Amino acid sequence: MPFTFHFGGFNPGDFTGNFQGEGGGSPFQQPKKARKPRKAIGNAFTRVLINLGVTLLFGLGYFYVELPALNFHAEEFYVFVFLLCAVYCISAVFTSGFQGEGAAGYFRFVKKQCTIPFFVLVALIAAIAIGALSSWVVLRAGSYAELLTVEDGDFAAEVEEISYDQIPMVDKDSAQRLATRKLGELADMVSQFEIREDFTQINYQGRPVRVASLAYADLIKWFTNRSEGLPAYLIVDMVTQDVEVVRLDEGMKYTPAEHFGRNLQRHLRFHYPTYMFADPVFEIDEEGTPYWVCPRMVKTIGLFGGTDIRGAVLVNAVTGESQYYEEVPSWVDQLYVAELIMEQYDYYGMYANGFLNSILGQKDVKVTTDGYNYIAIGDDVYMYTGVTSVTSDQSNIGFLLSNQRTKETRFYSCAGATEASAQASAQSQVQQMRYTATFPLLLNIADQPTYFMALKGEDGLVKMYAMVNVQQYSIVSTGGTVAACEASYRQALADNGLIGDGETEVIPSDQAEVSGAIAEIRSAVMDGNSYYFFRLEGGDVFYAVSAAENPLAVILNVGDRVTITYTTGTAASILSGTQIHREDQPEEEISLPIQGEEQEDPALSGDTASSEETPLPAA
Repeated sequence: MPFTFHFGGFNPGDFTGNFQGEGGGSPFQQPKKARKPRKAIGNAFTRVLINLGVTLLFGLGYFYVELPALNFHAEEFYVFVFLLCAVYCISAVFTSGFQGEGAAGYFRFVKKQCTIPFFVLVALIAAIAIGALSSWVVLRAGSYAELLTVEDGDFAAEVEEISYDQIPMVDKDSAQRLATRKLGELADMVSQFEIREDFTQINYQGRPVRVASLAYADLIKWFTNRSEGLPAYLIVDMVTQDVEVVRLDEGMKYTPAEHFGRNLQRHLRFHYPTYMFADPVFEIDEEGTPYWVCPRMVKTIGLFGGTDIRGAVLVNAVTGESQYYEEVPSWVDQLYVAELIMEQYDYYGMYANGFLNSILGQKDVKVTTDGYNYIAIGDDVYMYTGVTSVTSDQSNIGFLLSNQRTKETRFYSCAGATEASAQASAQSQVQQMRYTATFPLLLNIADQPTYFMALKGEDGLVKMYAMVNVQQYSIVSTGGTVAACEASYRQALADNGLIGDGETEVIPSDQAEVSGAIAEIRSAVMDGNSYYFFRLEGGDVFYAVSAAENPLAVILNVGDRVTITYTTGTAASILSGTQIHREDQPEEEISLPIQGEEQEDPALSGDTASSEETPLPAA
């Protein structure tokens, strides 16, 4: 039985109705006002036109800014369509005088007033789900493994010894530093422009170079210079480290640094709305005309998987003229980027024996190492990277060379050190100088796979060079020049029994040899040094040899058979000889003249004479 308390006749229950109102409401709570119904705009047809107009305006603005590819294989296409449907529905809410409560009310409204966008959204979700499933690597492992065709190769037989004038001696970072320093010397450009970071390595007129476009320093600089465009581009010679600023008669007006219609990506999208593009690459043809190579990207597995390249659009950076090529011209060097080739090889190495094997047994599972470099072979640029077992990263089992234009890829089996181990070995040779080794480049030195690296100082510039044997990375040699480095490296190979003593001599790439019997000898004193000029039988060219560097030249006679090493060059009647050997007398048996002692020129036989009596042949 409940207790009832009375306080002087006061009963709180008597006030219950007053405080809570009829039906339990609070006396302080205002009666809830009925919501004023929203009024629809016009009739149904008018509302549809307004909704379509708002959606169209939004779509044009979004397309202009974000530039999505109108392609079912492009993920951004689905985002674009989803946003269009959402904007249409939101517009319909306002134009139709929406009446409803909560999420369920919105859902019923959308289903009634936005039937077409609603079903489009459902179709998008279904397409994304089906496309993702059809592209899932678990189900399509075999297709992913076939993205890249890899052939086995013989390194010593297929990779020729590269000449010095083809070895890239500076990496991307050093090229940027050199180019920035060069631009700083140009008063008319340094305050207006800057250098784009994406230096492209190409073969230009037979030499490995990196090329880069300029960019406007800021928006104000673009506004003041846009009528003339970008006035130049830069070429960094990767062998000599020389930087050339190539000034254009007419500036480049179609680049990623531009805005509005001249922006390269926008220019491409308006001309090729359905194409998907990889990042554009700046290149120049053999005449020096600047182009943007824009690789066309395709999906080959399901809707979203199996990224590959199918041709490219070449855009003239000056005029904006563009053309799509299924097979690009031979001067194009960078079509397949290194990251894509490495990704496709990883698929090949991981899934060649099935998806389950990549997780459980892991038989013959291999992947690329972290890093890559480029090397010029013939007229093309090849990407190099190492290959290691997925279960160990302490050594490489081989390496790849892949053509950047054709994607022709070869695997060379060669167990040895990883690139990181080679870099550590090279740096340990000069640890007192605190030099940093660049990512290695693979060379063939005396049929030995060899890591070649530049050693950079704290200022980022190249100070020395290093060579490390791939199979025995304890064999390390360094030098101030590539020639000195190779000479030391070849001697180290001979000391370790990897090559014969006869293979230790290094002949620079700009040197050649000629043999024959001496037909004529002349002499002259130039800059205080005695030079002897030899003409061989059957030839018209004289080879100038310094007596100070080659004492044998002093005692040679007409009729002696000799071998002359000389510097190649343009056609001339006199070439510079660097070494001379007599075939019937080894070099070690020749006694050198004593320094400081007066030496008398021997009598010259035949048609020879002293420098005072015989004029030099005309060049």
